[in-house]
Amino acid sequence: MAHSPSQLPNESVCAPEDHTHPPRPATPISEATFERAAAIFRAAGDVSRLRLLERLSQGEWCVSELAEAAQVGMSTVSQQLRLLRSERLIARRRAGKHIYYRLADAHIMELLRGALEHAKEQSHDEEDEG
Repeated sequence: MAHSPSQLPNESVCAPEDHTHPPRPATPISEATFERAAAIFRAAGDVSRLRLLERLSQGEWCVSELAEAAQVGMSTVSQQLRLLRSERLIARRRAGKHIYYRLADAHIMELLRGALEHAKEQSHDEEDEG
C-alpha cells in the first residue's frame, strides 16, 4: 500500500474544521512586513549589539560612554550603532558636539525585555532539567 510522503501509516489526518483557531486579522500581514521584522531580528541577533540595546533601554548614552561601558573602541561601537540605527532600532539626538542614542520606541523596549526574560526563563528550565 503506497502512502503519500506527508502521511505515514496509522497517522490520523485531520480537517481544518477539527480545530479551533482565533480568527485571522482583517488585514493580512504583508511580505514586506515579514522582511522588515526579519531584518530587525538580524540586527539585534548579535550579542554585542544586544548588549548595546539593553544598555540603551536604561536611557540615553553618548558613543564614548557606550564604548567605555562595553570596553571596546569608539569605532566598533559607532559601527554597531550605525547598523542598529539603519534598522530603526535606535534613535539619536545631537546636543552640541555630543550625539546621544536611545531605543527608538516602546516596541523595541518590549521586544528586548521579552527576549531577555524568555532567555532567562529558558536558562532556569535547563538548570531544572540538569
